[in-house]
Amino acid sequence: MKIAHLLLTHSFAGTERYVVELANAQALAGHDVTVILHKRAAEQRPNAIAHRFNEHVQKVSVGGWGFLSFWTARRALMQLHLQQGLDVAHAHLSAGCRALRGLEVSFLRVATLHIRYKPQQHLHMDALIAIAPWQLKDVAADQIARTQQINNWTQAKPATPSARQELRAQWGIADDEYLVGALCRAEASKGLDVLIKAYLARRPAKTRLALVGGGRDWEALRQLAPADVLMPGFVEKPEDWFSAFDAYVSAARSEPFGLVFLEAFAARLPVLSTASEGAQMFQTMIARPLVPCDDVAAMSQALQDLAQERPTQLAYDLSGYDCQTQVKRIEDFYKAQLATNSQHK
Repeated sequence: MKIAHLLLTHSFAGTERYVVELANAQALAGHDVTVILHKRAAEQRPNAIAHRFNEHVQKVSVGGWGFLSFWTARRALMQLHLQQGLDVAHAHLSAGCRALRGLEVSFLRVATLHIRYKPQQHLHMDALIAIAPWQLKDVAADQIARTQQINNWTQAKPATPSARQELRAQWGIADDEYLVGALCRAEASKGLDVLIKAYLARRPAKTRLALVGGGRDWEALRQLAPADVLMPGFVEKPEDWFSAFDAYVSAARSEPFGLVFLEAFAARLPVLSTASEGAQMFQTMIARPLVPCDDVAAMSQALQDLAQERPTQLAYDLSGYDCQTQVKRIEDFYKAQLATNSQHK
């Protein structure tokens, strides 16, 4: 198949990981894959996106300020279709979906619901992929038959063998200190401000907190947190930090799926989380009471309980979140929807 992905964000996070891993896997499987990216995604910085695609994925860069980038992406997409004859255009997030709106074309227009169903973004699509079951309840009635829930996946890399010892020594973590870590974008939806306040309200004995990841709220969070709260910013090897953690914490106000849960599970970490949508989906695996979102007192008590218990590494069954299996399901979904699409266009 000839597949084009539209991703017009600038910095690497969960959605971007999904697109990179999907496009790479599809190209390795023999498909002709092109990714249409904003030119800022190819900048020379650690959290850029373009350099993460393998050599089999073609990349097309487009410009445009803000949401206007979808116009240049649309032109690039139609030029690509004229040159190659696309089978599938797969949109990701708002601007990618906007680029496909109003097009009367033979190829399949599909979008992944990375956050939630939004009519202004998704109502015009030929087909939808939900990453979590809870998203299905909001899909329009006349689209639900062409929507399928397909799990996100993990391709967690093994940590550098010496990473735990080196990172803990570098950041001054004593051998008897229990390191509770969060790894996510520094933005309001992740609730890191609540986590810092909860930690400071009643510091658990011999426990340290690490907040790993960059984002627009990093400076404000750094001012809120005392110096002994670890905040290394964006890191190239998150797997090394997972190895340094003794437990993982999510204080998210909203987490549609939570790829980071899979990464924490792959690192065998005990998990403490708020009752976000993603955490509720994984509640059986988390096997701890979920904390109400945006509740400093409840999170503070949960941190106390975690620090007193000091749970050790756990084994999780991640067989339902294998990359190869989920990518094959997406390919089969494309084929089924293309067959249906041809009957209606």
